[in-house]
Amino acid sequence: MNGWEMKPLGEDGLLLGVHPGFACGKKDIAGGVPHLRMNNISKDGLLEMALIRRIPHDVAETQNRFVERGDILFNNTNSTELVGKSCIFTGWLERCTFSNHLTRLRPNPEKLCAEWLFMCLRDLWLQGYFAANCVEFVGQSAFNKDKLLEVKIPVPPLAEQRRLVCRIKTLTGRLEQARQARQAALAEAETILTSAVSEEMERAVESGESMELGQILTKVQYGTSVKASPEPNGLPVIRMGNIQVGAIKTTDLKYLQLPPVEVERYRLEKGDILINRTNSAALVGKAGLFNIEGDYLFASYLIRLCVDVAVADPEFVNYVINSEEGQAYLRGQGKDAIGQTNINSGQIRKMPIRLPDLPHQREAVARLNALRGKLDELLPLQREVETELAAFVPALLAKAFRGEL
Repeated sequence: MNGWEMKPLGEDGLLLGVHPGFACGKKDIAGGVPHLRMNNISKDGLLEMALIRRIPHDVAETQNRFVERGDILFNNTNSTELVGKSCIFTGWLERCTFSNHLTRLRPNPEKLCAEWLFMCLRDLWLQGYFAANCVEFVGQSAFNKDKLLEVKIPVPPLAEQRRLVCRIKTLTGRLEQARQARQAALAEAETILTSAVSEEMERAVESGESMELGQILTKVQYGTSVKASPEPNGLPVIRMGNIQVGAIKTTDLKYLQLPPVEVERYRLEKGDILINRTNSAALVGKAGLFNIEGDYLFASYLIRLCVDVAVADPEFVNYVINSEEGQAYLRGQGKDAIGQTNINSGQIRKMPIRLPDLPHQREAVARLNALRGKLDELLPLQREVETELAAFVPALLAKAFRGEL
């Protein structure tokens, strides 16, 4: 590759500056200066400004560590797998400073295109370079400024950098369009299912008896508050992240070792319904039906409902809770706390429902399950596409760095 060289970041004037940020204990000052942190860099390499911490103006001015458009923010301290994630600062409505968990790299525009530097760092992160070479401490890992300056990147002529950046952005733009199209198809399928559930609930209103949900429950129980571990020791624990689209998924599990008495107390049975009692306002009240082989426990942010099967079909009740009307009721009962919304068992018991007789419930469930089966066929396809798309970016970057684009 003519004119290409591997160069350490700290040599040949590639950078105009490399500066770690600073810590500030005061982080929620009204009207203060935005203080960017680890969470402001997404795993996709984007600047994420959903949560902004603000520090006093005098502290920010004294430290004088502000970011400018085109600076690279490098996450120097985090969990091992997240150390090294980076983004380009694309500007904000206000001046922003940054925490000691981030390092600001300012490329020399006469030698290094900012987007090229970002792509080089992202490629190294995707390859696991920073995870393999960081220093691990208790609960976190770090990659300091001196080590960062020793990192070597491919440096083609500036014009070639710009050409490759343009080419990569074009191809990744098509990638994003494909991802959005797939997500839109899945969202549309979920909307169709939601509408079908609403239609079935309208039929229930016409033929069903009005009552409170608690009248058909034999048990309402909060989950265990014992902290689970990612190590596969003990029994798997269903958590609020496992409740998805009215069902329960068994990916990203954690595990618990409990005394036999506690295991029996929190062991799930087929037909149990689990409700998110604490979550964001949009997700609190989301429910899933447990219908999985094997022994599972459930965590404290969930509430278990056991349905009296002599009068109600658990699948029908699960559909009722996840209907537009059911979710609207539960979200309306939620009480806001810092960053989350909560509901309790008493509010769930008082949820108004109309219950047709068992034969009509089962007919409704059969119709909805047939429709849901079509949605379930889309989910594996969505995961396959996401896996393929996720593999595309590192492959594309590797090809660029071999000079094959």
